[in-house]
Amino acid sequence: MEQYDVIVIGSGGGGKITSPAARLGLKVACIEKDKLGGTCLNRGCIPSKMLIHPADVADEIKSAYKYDIHNDPKFGVDFARLVTRISNTVDRDSSSIVAGYTRNPNIDYYHERAEFVSNKVIKVGNKELTADNIFIGVGARPNIPNIEGLADTPYMTSTEALRNTVFPNSMIVLGAGYIACELGHAYGALGSDVTFLVRSRFLRAEDSEISEEFSRVFSKKYNVHFDATPTKVEHVNDVFTVTYCDKDKNEHRLNADALLVATGIVTNSDTLNLQNTDIEITEKGFIKVDDHLQTTVNGVYALGDCVGNYFFRHSVNFEGEYLFESIFKGGEKKPIKYPPIPHAVFANPQIAGVGKTEDELKKEGVDYVVGVNPYKKSAMGMALLSDHGLCKVLIDRKSRKILGAHIVGDEASNMIHMCIAFMNKEGTLDDLLNMIYIHPALPEIVRNAARNANVALQASMQTM
Repeated sequence: MEQYDVIVIGSGGGGKITSPAARLGLKVACIEKDKLGGTCLNRGCIPSKMLIHPADVADEIKSAYKYDIHNDPKFGVDFARLVTRISNTVDRDSSSIVAGYTRNPNIDYYHERAEFVSNKVIKVGNKELTADNIFIGVGARPNIPNIEGLADTPYMTSTEALRNTVFPNSMIVLGAGYIACELGHAYGALGSDVTFLVRSRFLRAEDSEISEEFSRVFSKKYNVHFDATPTKVEHVNDVFTVTYCDKDKNEHRLNADALLVATGIVTNSDTLNLQNTDIEITEKGFIKVDDHLQTTVNGVYALGDCVGNYFFRHSVNFEGEYLFESIFKGGEKKPIKYPPIPHAVFANPQIAGVGKTEDELKKEGVDYVVGVNPYKKSAMGMALLSDHGLCKVLIDRKSRKILGAHIVGDEASNMIHMCIAFMNKEGTLDDLLNMIYIHPALPEIVRNAARNANVALQASMQTM
Protein backbone atom coordinates (compact mmCIF):
# COMPACT_ATOMS: atom_id res chain seq x y z
CA MET A 1 0.00 0.00 0.00
CA GLU A 2 1.42 3.37 -1.11
CA GLN A 3 0.58 6.16 1.38
CA TYR A 4 0.13 9.73 0.08
CA ASP A 5 -1.01 12.99 1.55
CA VAL A 6 -3.10 13.73 -1.56
CA ILE A 7 -4.46 11.68 -4.47
CA VAL A 8 -5.88 13.51 -7.48
CA ILE A 9 -7.76 11.46 -10.08
CA GLY A 10 -7.85 13.43 -13.32
CA SER A 11 -5.50 16.10 -14.60
CA GLY A 12 -7.86 18.76 -15.94
CA GLY A 13 -9.30 20.90 -13.16
CA GLY A 14 -7.50 18.54 -10.78
CA GLY A 15 -4.31 20.28 -11.82
CA LYS A 16 -5.44 23.20 -9.63
CA ILE A 17 -4.74 20.90 -6.68
CA THR A 18 -1.86 18.66 -7.80
CA SER A 19 0.94 21.20 -8.31
CA PRO A 20 -0.07 23.66 -5.55
CA ALA A 21 -0.28 20.81 -3.02
CA ALA A 22 3.15 19.54 -4.10
CA ARG A 23 4.59 23.04 -3.68
CA LEU A 24 3.48 22.90 -0.04
CA GLY A 25 5.68 19.83 0.37
CA LEU A 26 2.81 17.33 0.38
CA LYS A 27 3.27 13.94 -1.28
CA VAL A 28 0.85 13.83 -4.20
CA ALA A 29 -0.27 11.06 -6.53
CA CYS A 30 -1.73 12.19 -9.87
CA ILE A 31 -3.69 9.50 -11.71
CA GLU A 32 -4.62 10.09 -15.36
CA LYS A 33 -5.55 7.38 -17.87
CA ASP A 34 -5.38 9.75 -20.86
CA LYS A 35 -3.06 12.63 -21.69
CA LEU A 36 -2.29 15.16 -18.98
CA GLY A 37 -4.25 18.39 -19.19
CA GLY A 38 -7.76 16.96 -19.32
CA THR A 39 -10.50 17.43 -21.87
CA CYS A 40 -9.97 21.18 -22.30
CA LEU A 41 -6.38 20.93 -23.48
CA ASN A 42 -6.47 17.66 -25.40
CA ARG A 43 -9.93 17.33 -26.94
CA GLY A 44 -12.01 20.33 -25.99
CA CYS A 45 -11.71 24.08 -25.46
CA ILE A 46 -8.23 24.74 -26.78
CA PRO A 47 -7.99 22.62 -29.95
CA SER A 48 -11.58 23.44 -30.88
CA LYS A 49 -10.92 27.19 -30.69
CA MET A 50 -7.70 26.71 -32.68
CA LEU A 51 -9.88 25.13 -35.38
CA ILE A 52 -12.78 27.57 -35.06
CA HIS A 53 -10.67 30.73 -35.40
CA PRO A 54 -9.42 29.76 -38.90
CA ALA A 55 -13.04 28.91 -39.72
CA ASP A 56 -14.08 32.41 -38.64
CA VAL A 57 -11.29 33.87 -40.77
CA ALA A 58 -12.60 31.82 -43.70
CA ASP A 59 -16.08 33.22 -43.06
CA GLU A 60 -14.73 36.75 -43.17
CA ILE A 61 -12.85 36.07 -46.39
CA LYS A 62 -15.97 34.68 -48.02
CA SER A 63 -18.10 37.63 -46.88
CA ALA A 64 -15.55 40.35 -47.75
CA TYR A 65 -17.60 41.21 -50.82
CA LYS A 66 -20.13 43.07 -48.67
CA TYR A 67 -17.39 45.62 -47.89
CA ASP A 68 -16.68 45.92 -51.62
CA ILE A 69 -13.53 43.83 -51.21
CA HIS A 70 -13.10 41.16 -53.84
CA ASN A 71 -10.81 38.15 -53.62
CA ASP A 72 -10.01 35.08 -55.63
CA PRO A 73 -13.23 33.07 -55.94
CA LYS A 74 -11.23 29.88 -55.44
CA PHE A 75 -11.33 29.15 -51.73
CA GLY A 76 -9.26 26.38 -50.16
CA VAL A 77 -7.73 25.16 -46.93
CA ASP A 78 -4.82 22.84 -46.17
CA PHE A 79 -6.89 20.97 -43.63
CA ALA A 80 -4.36 18.24 -42.85
CA ARG A 81 -1.68 20.84 -42.13
CA LEU A 82 -4.09 22.88 -39.99
CA VAL A 83 -5.18 19.93 -37.83
CA THR A 84 -1.62 18.60 -37.54
CA ARG A 85 -0.44 22.00 -36.27
CA ILE A 86 -3.25 22.07 -33.69
CA SER A 87 -2.56 18.51 -32.54
CA ASN A 88 1.17 19.14 -32.27
CA THR A 89 0.56 22.27 -30.22
CA VAL A 90 -1.72 20.64 -27.66
CA ASP A 91 0.50 17.54 -27.50
CA ARG A 92 3.50 19.74 -26.67
CA ASP A 93 1.53 21.43 -23.90
CA SER A 94 0.43 18.08 -22.50
CA SER A 95 4.00 16.76 -22.63
CA SER A 96 5.24 19.82 -20.78
CA ILE A 97 2.90 18.95 -17.90
CA VAL A 98 4.33 15.42 -17.85
CA ALA A 99 7.84 16.85 -17.69
CA GLY A 100 6.89 19.18 -14.86
CA TYR A 101 5.30 16.39 -12.84
CA THR A 102 8.18 13.93 -13.34
CA ARG A 103 10.73 16.58 -12.26
CA ASN A 104 8.84 17.26 -9.04
CA PRO A 105 9.93 14.86 -6.28
CA ASN A 106 6.62 15.41 -4.47
CA ILE A 107 4.49 14.16 -7.38
CA ASP A 108 4.08 10.56 -8.52
CA TYR A 109 2.35 10.41 -11.90
CA TYR A 110 0.40 7.25 -12.70
CA HIS A 111 -0.63 6.93 -16.33
CA GLU A 112 -3.31 4.40 -15.41
CA ARG A 113 -7.01 3.99 -14.85
CA ALA A 114 -8.10 4.52 -11.23
CA GLU A 115 -10.40 1.99 -9.57
CA PHE A 116 -11.68 2.23 -6.02
CA VAL A 117 -11.12 -0.90 -3.93
CA SER A 118 -12.74 0.62 -0.86
CA ASN A 119 -13.62 4.08 0.45
CA LYS A 120 -10.05 5.41 0.45
CA VAL A 121 -8.07 2.73 -1.34
CA ILE A 122 -7.45 3.08 -5.07
CA LYS A 123 -5.97 0.53 -7.42
CA VAL A 124 -3.72 1.68 -10.27
CA GLY A 125 -2.14 -1.09 -12.31
CA ASN A 126 -0.77 -3.56 -9.77
CA LYS A 127 -0.50 -1.01 -6.94
CA GLU A 128 -2.88 0.17 -4.26
CA LEU A 129 -2.80 3.78 -3.08
CA THR A 130 -4.39 5.62 -0.19
CA ALA A 131 -4.40 9.19 1.12
CA ASP A 132 -6.00 11.40 3.73
CA ASN A 133 -7.50 13.58 0.99
CA ILE A 134 -8.68 12.24 -2.35
CA PHE A 135 -9.99 14.42 -5.18
CA ILE A 136 -12.03 13.04 -8.07
CA GLY A 137 -11.98 15.11 -11.25
CA VAL A 138 -12.52 12.50 -13.96
CA GLY A 139 -14.66 14.68 -16.20
CA ALA A 140 -17.06 13.41 -18.82
CA ARG A 141 -17.08 11.86 -22.29
CA PRO A 142 -19.28 12.17 -25.40
CA ASN A 143 -22.70 10.60 -25.12
CA ILE A 144 -23.40 8.02 -27.84
CA PRO A 145 -27.11 7.68 -28.62
CA ASN A 146 -28.70 4.30 -29.17
CA ILE A 147 -29.36 4.49 -32.91
CA GLU A 148 -29.62 1.38 -35.07
CA GLY A 149 -26.35 0.69 -36.90
CA LEU A 150 -24.44 3.64 -35.44
CA ALA A 151 -22.00 1.57 -33.38
CA ASP A 152 -20.84 -0.31 -36.48
CA THR A 153 -19.82 2.82 -38.37
CA PRO A 154 -16.67 5.02 -38.23
CA TYR A 155 -18.55 8.06 -36.92
CA MET A 156 -16.70 10.89 -35.19
CA THR A 157 -17.29 12.44 -31.79
CA SER A 158 -15.67 15.75 -30.86
CA THR A 159 -12.54 13.79 -29.91
CA GLU A 160 -12.02 12.39 -33.40
CA ALA A 161 -13.24 15.52 -35.19
CA LEU A 162 -10.43 17.53 -33.61
CA ARG A 163 -7.77 15.05 -34.75
CA ASN A 164 -9.19 14.21 -38.15
CA THR A 165 -6.85 15.13 -41.02
CA VAL A 166 -9.07 14.01 -43.92
CA PHE A 167 -11.39 16.85 -44.85
CA PRO A 168 -14.90 15.64 -45.78
CA ASN A 169 -16.75 17.24 -48.66
CA SER A 170 -19.97 16.73 -46.74
CA MET A 171 -20.89 16.07 -43.13
CA ILE A 172 -24.01 15.24 -41.13
CA VAL A 173 -24.13 16.50 -37.54
CA LEU A 174 -26.34 14.82 -34.96
CA GLY A 175 -26.97 17.27 -32.15
CA ALA A 176 -27.82 20.91 -31.50
CA GLY A 177 -25.82 21.82 -28.42
CA TYR A 178 -22.72 23.96 -28.25
CA ILE A 179 -20.31 21.20 -29.33
CA ALA A 180 -22.44 20.37 -32.38
CA CYS A 181 -22.74 24.05 -33.32
CA GLU A 182 -19.07 24.88 -32.81
CA LEU A 183 -17.58 21.91 -34.68
CA GLY A 184 -20.29 21.89 -37.34
CA HIS A 185 -19.50 25.54 -37.98
CA ALA A 186 -15.76 24.85 -38.06
CA TYR A 187 -16.08 22.21 -40.75
CA GLY A 188 -18.78 24.12 -42.61
CA ALA A 189 -16.94 27.43 -42.76
CA LEU A 190 -13.83 25.64 -44.00
CA GLY A 191 -15.77 24.26 -46.95
CA SER A 192 -17.65 21.11 -45.97
CA ASP A 193 -21.34 20.85 -46.92
CA VAL A 194 -22.76 20.49 -43.39
CA THR A 195 -26.26 19.30 -42.49
CA PHE A 196 -27.63 19.39 -38.95
CA LEU A 197 -30.33 17.05 -37.65
CA VAL A 198 -32.01 18.86 -34.76
CA ARG A 199 -34.65 17.23 -32.54
CA SER A 200 -36.18 20.50 -31.27
CA ARG A 201 -34.10 23.70 -31.44
CA PHE A 202 -30.50 24.84 -31.30
CA LEU A 203 -28.99 25.54 -27.88
CA ARG A 204 -32.03 24.83 -25.74
CA ALA A 205 -30.36 26.07 -22.54
CA GLU A 206 -30.00 29.57 -23.95
CA ASP A 207 -32.48 32.39 -23.53
CA SER A 208 -35.14 31.60 -26.14
CA GLU A 209 -34.81 34.99 -27.88
CA ILE A 210 -31.06 34.47 -28.18
CA SER A 211 -31.55 30.92 -29.45
CA GLU A 212 -34.08 32.10 -32.03
CA GLU A 213 -31.74 34.77 -33.37
CA PHE A 214 -28.89 32.27 -33.52
CA SER A 215 -31.07 29.75 -35.36
CA ARG A 216 -32.24 32.35 -37.85
CA VAL A 217 -28.67 33.24 -38.80
CA PHE A 218 -27.09 29.79 -38.47
CA SER A 219 -29.78 28.16 -40.61
CA LYS A 220 -28.87 30.46 -43.49
CA LYS A 221 -25.26 29.24 -43.38
CA TYR A 222 -25.88 25.51 -43.10
CA ASN A 223 -28.50 22.90 -43.95
CA VAL A 224 -30.76 22.32 -40.96
CA HIS A 225 -33.60 19.85 -40.46
CA PHE A 226 -35.64 20.60 -37.33
CA ASP A 227 -37.92 18.10 -35.57
CA ALA A 228 -35.66 15.37 -36.94
CA THR A 229 -35.15 12.11 -35.05
CA PRO A 230 -32.38 9.83 -36.40
CA THR A 231 -33.46 6.19 -36.50
CA LYS A 232 -30.74 4.38 -38.46
CA VAL A 233 -27.14 4.86 -39.61
CA GLU A 234 -25.37 2.93 -42.39
CA HIS A 235 -21.87 3.18 -43.82
CA VAL A 236 -21.31 1.65 -47.26
CA ASN A 237 -18.51 2.43 -49.71
CA ASP A 238 -17.21 5.27 -47.52
CA VAL A 239 -20.62 6.98 -47.50
CA PHE A 240 -22.80 7.51 -44.44
CA THR A 241 -26.55 7.19 -44.84
CA VAL A 242 -28.67 8.52 -41.98
CA THR A 243 -32.37 7.75 -41.85
CA TYR A 244 -34.47 10.13 -39.80
CA CYS A 245 -38.15 10.81 -39.09
CA ASP A 246 -39.75 14.23 -39.19
CA LYS A 247 -42.48 15.43 -36.81
CA ASP A 248 -45.11 13.74 -38.98
CA LYS A 249 -43.26 10.38 -38.74
CA ASN A 250 -42.24 10.54 -42.40
CA GLU A 251 -38.89 8.88 -43.16
CA HIS A 252 -36.04 10.68 -44.94
CA ARG A 253 -32.50 9.67 -45.87
CA LEU A 254 -29.35 11.78 -46.04
CA ASN A 255 -25.92 10.89 -47.42
CA ALA A 256 -22.54 12.37 -46.45
CA ASP A 257 -18.83 11.62 -46.32
CA ALA A 258 -18.62 12.11 -42.54
CA LEU A 259 -20.86 11.85 -39.50
CA LEU A 260 -20.33 13.87 -36.32
CA VAL A 261 -22.18 12.69 -33.21
CA ALA A 262 -22.45 15.53 -30.69
CA THR A 263 -25.45 14.65 -28.54
CA GLY A 264 -24.24 15.71 -25.11
CA ILE A 265 -21.94 14.17 -22.53
CA VAL A 266 -22.03 11.53 -19.79
CA THR A 267 -19.99 11.50 -16.60
CA ASN A 268 -16.90 9.31 -16.29
CA SER A 269 -17.79 8.42 -12.70
CA ASP A 270 -18.85 4.96 -13.94
CA THR A 271 -15.19 4.12 -14.66
CA LEU A 272 -14.16 4.26 -10.99
CA ASN A 273 -15.88 1.18 -9.50
CA LEU A 274 -17.62 3.40 -6.97
CA GLN A 275 -19.84 0.44 -6.06
CA ASN A 276 -16.95 -0.66 -3.86
CA THR A 277 -17.34 2.50 -1.76
CA ASP A 278 -19.95 4.48 0.16
CA ILE A 279 -19.71 7.29 -2.41
CA GLU A 280 -23.21 8.01 -3.63
CA ILE A 281 -24.20 9.06 -7.14
CA THR A 282 -27.29 10.75 -8.55
CA GLU A 283 -29.85 9.20 -10.87
CA LYS A 284 -27.89 10.61 -13.82
CA GLY A 285 -24.62 9.14 -12.55
CA PHE A 286 -23.06 12.31 -11.20
CA ILE A 287 -21.13 12.12 -7.94
CA LYS A 288 -23.06 13.56 -4.99
CA VAL A 289 -21.24 16.31 -3.12
CA ASP A 290 -22.18 18.70 -0.33
CA ASP A 291 -21.63 22.45 -0.25
CA HIS A 292 -17.94 21.82 0.48
CA LEU A 293 -17.64 19.55 -2.58
CA GLN A 294 -17.15 16.56 -0.29
CA THR A 295 -18.68 13.25 -1.32
CA THR A 296 -20.56 10.98 1.07
CA VAL A 297 -17.17 9.64 2.21
CA ASN A 298 -15.20 11.87 4.56
CA GLY A 299 -12.00 13.15 2.96
CA VAL A 300 -13.05 12.28 -0.59
CA TYR A 301 -13.99 15.26 -2.77
CA ALA A 302 -15.19 15.68 -6.34
CA LEU A 303 -15.18 18.54 -8.82
CA GLY A 304 -15.95 19.39 -12.43
CA ASP A 305 -18.06 17.57 -14.98
CA CYS A 306 -18.35 14.38 -12.92
CA VAL A 307 -20.23 16.40 -10.28
CA GLY A 308 -22.53 18.06 -12.79
CA ASN A 309 -22.91 21.51 -11.20
CA TYR A 310 -21.37 23.21 -14.23
CA PHE A 311 -19.67 21.92 -17.38
CA PHE A 312 -16.99 24.52 -18.08
CA ARG A 313 -13.23 24.58 -17.60
CA HIS A 314 -13.52 27.95 -15.89
CA SER A 315 -15.98 26.53 -13.35
CA VAL A 316 -13.87 23.45 -12.52
CA ASN A 317 -10.84 25.75 -12.16
CA PHE A 318 -12.84 27.76 -9.62
CA GLU A 319 -13.80 24.58 -7.78
CA GLY A 320 -10.22 23.32 -7.75
CA GLU A 321 -8.92 26.62 -6.40
CA TYR A 322 -11.67 26.62 -3.75
CA LEU A 323 -10.75 23.10 -2.62
CA PHE A 324 -7.04 23.90 -2.41
CA GLU A 325 -7.63 27.07 -0.41
CA SER A 326 -10.25 25.43 1.80
CA ILE A 327 -8.38 22.25 2.69
CA PHE A 328 -4.70 23.10 2.54
CA LYS A 329 -4.40 26.78 3.39
CA GLY A 330 -6.00 26.62 6.83
CA GLY A 331 -8.58 29.00 8.23
CA GLU A 332 -12.34 28.63 8.36
CA LYS A 333 -13.75 26.08 5.94
CA LYS A 334 -16.58 27.95 4.28
CA PRO A 335 -19.06 26.40 1.83
CA ILE A 336 -18.34 27.05 -1.80
CA LYS A 337 -20.04 30.18 -3.07
CA TYR A 338 -20.19 30.38 -6.83
CA PRO A 339 -20.08 33.83 -8.40
CA PRO A 340 -22.18 34.32 -11.55
CA ILE A 341 -20.99 31.56 -13.89
CA PRO A 342 -20.73 32.80 -17.50
CA HIS A 343 -20.59 30.76 -20.68
CA ALA A 344 -20.02 31.21 -24.39
CA VAL A 345 -20.69 29.34 -27.62
CA PHE A 346 -17.92 29.89 -30.15
CA ALA A 347 -19.95 29.25 -33.28
CA ASN A 348 -20.78 31.97 -35.79
CA PRO A 349 -22.61 33.98 -34.60
CA GLN A 350 -21.11 33.76 -31.13
CA ILE A 351 -23.28 33.53 -28.04
CA ALA A 352 -22.41 34.51 -24.48
CA GLY A 353 -24.47 34.73 -21.35
CA VAL A 354 -24.39 35.13 -17.58
CA GLY A 355 -27.11 34.91 -14.96
CA LYS A 356 -30.77 34.13 -15.49
CA THR A 357 -32.54 33.81 -18.84
CA GLU A 358 -35.86 35.52 -19.39
CA ASP A 359 -37.47 32.09 -19.60
CA GLU A 360 -36.20 31.29 -16.09
CA LEU A 361 -37.38 34.62 -14.69
CA LYS A 362 -40.86 34.09 -16.10
CA LYS A 363 -41.01 30.60 -14.63
CA GLU A 364 -39.86 31.87 -11.22
CA GLY A 365 -42.34 34.75 -11.25
CA VAL A 366 -39.65 37.42 -10.87
CA ASP A 367 -40.66 41.04 -11.41
CA TYR A 368 -38.22 42.27 -14.05
CA VAL A 369 -37.77 44.50 -17.07
CA VAL A 370 -35.84 43.73 -20.21
CA GLY A 371 -33.68 45.88 -22.44
CA VAL A 372 -32.77 44.67 -25.93
CA ASN A 373 -30.61 46.34 -28.54
CA PRO A 374 -29.67 44.94 -31.97
CA TYR A 375 -26.12 45.24 -33.25
CA LYS A 376 -27.24 47.26 -36.25
CA LYS A 377 -28.42 50.06 -33.93
CA SER A 378 -24.90 51.04 -32.92
CA ALA A 379 -22.04 52.88 -34.55
CA MET A 380 -19.80 49.81 -34.77
CA GLY A 381 -22.73 47.74 -35.95
CA MET A 382 -23.04 50.16 -38.85
CA ALA A 383 -19.34 49.73 -39.64
CA LEU A 384 -19.74 45.95 -39.55
CA LEU A 385 -22.84 46.15 -41.78
CA SER A 386 -24.51 43.99 -39.14
CA ASP A 387 -27.67 42.24 -40.26
CA HIS A 388 -27.99 40.18 -37.09
CA GLY A 389 -27.07 40.08 -33.42
CA LEU A 390 -28.47 41.57 -30.23
CA CYS A 391 -27.72 42.22 -26.57
CA LYS A 392 -30.32 41.59 -23.88
CA VAL A 393 -30.15 42.70 -20.25
CA LEU A 394 -32.58 41.61 -17.54
CA ILE A 395 -33.11 43.96 -14.60
CA ASP A 396 -34.93 43.48 -11.30
CA ARG A 397 -37.69 46.08 -11.28
CA LYS A 398 -37.41 46.96 -7.58
CA SER A 399 -33.68 46.73 -6.80
CA ARG A 400 -32.47 47.53 -10.36
CA LYS A 401 -29.91 44.72 -9.99
CA ILE A 402 -28.67 42.98 -13.12
CA LEU A 403 -30.26 39.53 -13.15
CA GLY A 404 -28.87 38.32 -16.45
CA ALA A 405 -27.24 39.38 -19.69
CA HIS A 406 -27.19 37.56 -23.01
CA ILE A 407 -25.51 38.44 -26.30
CA VAL A 408 -25.56 36.87 -29.74
CA GLY A 409 -23.26 38.36 -32.37
CA ASP A 410 -19.70 39.46 -33.05
CA GLU A 411 -17.31 39.22 -30.07
CA ALA A 412 -20.11 38.18 -27.71
CA SER A 413 -17.64 36.20 -25.59
CA ASN A 414 -15.60 39.37 -25.00
CA MET A 415 -18.45 41.84 -24.53
CA ILE A 416 -20.17 39.74 -21.86
CA HIS A 417 -17.29 40.33 -19.44
CA MET A 418 -18.45 43.82 -18.50
CA CYS A 419 -21.75 42.29 -17.40
CA ILE A 420 -19.95 39.49 -15.55
CA ALA A 421 -17.89 42.05 -13.63
CA PHE A 422 -20.91 44.14 -12.62
CA MET A 423 -22.93 41.08 -11.58
CA ASN A 424 -19.99 39.77 -9.56
CA LYS A 425 -20.16 43.01 -7.56
CA GLU A 426 -23.99 42.89 -7.37
CA GLY A 427 -24.15 45.77 -9.81
CA THR A 428 -27.26 47.57 -10.95
CA LEU A 429 -28.68 49.08 -14.09
CA ASP A 430 -27.26 52.41 -12.93
CA ASP A 431 -23.73 50.98 -13.02
CA LEU A 432 -24.23 50.10 -16.68
CA LEU A 433 -25.65 53.54 -17.43
CA ASN A 434 -23.16 55.68 -15.49
CA MET A 435 -19.90 54.45 -17.04
CA ILE A 436 -18.37 56.09 -20.11
CA TYR A 437 -18.11 53.77 -23.11
CA ILE A 438 -15.49 54.13 -25.82
CA HIS A 439 -17.08 55.39 -29.01
CA PRO A 440 -17.53 53.74 -31.39
CA ALA A 441 -16.90 50.29 -29.85
CA LEU A 442 -19.09 47.23 -29.71
CA PRO A 443 -19.79 47.50 -25.94
CA GLU A 444 -22.00 50.49 -26.77
CA ILE A 445 -24.52 47.80 -27.74
CA VAL A 446 -24.62 46.76 -24.06
CA ARG A 447 -25.06 50.41 -23.06
CA ASN A 448 -27.92 50.81 -25.53
CA ALA A 449 -29.61 47.71 -24.15
CA ALA A 450 -29.24 49.17 -20.66
CA ARG A 451 -30.76 52.45 -21.84
CA ASN A 452 -33.71 50.58 -23.33
CA ALA A 453 -34.15 48.70 -20.05
CA ASN A 454 -34.20 52.05 -18.24
CA VAL A 455 -36.86 53.36 -20.59
CA ALA A 456 -38.93 50.24 -19.96
CA LEU A 457 -38.43 50.61 -16.22
CA GLN A 458 -39.50 54.27 -16.19
CA ALA A 459 -42.54 53.52 -18.35
CA SER A 460 -43.62 50.71 -16.04
CA MET A 461 -43.30 52.97 -12.98
CA GLN A 462 -45.55 55.58 -14.56
CA THR A 463 -48.32 53.03 -15.14
CA MET A 464 -48.23 51.66 -11.61
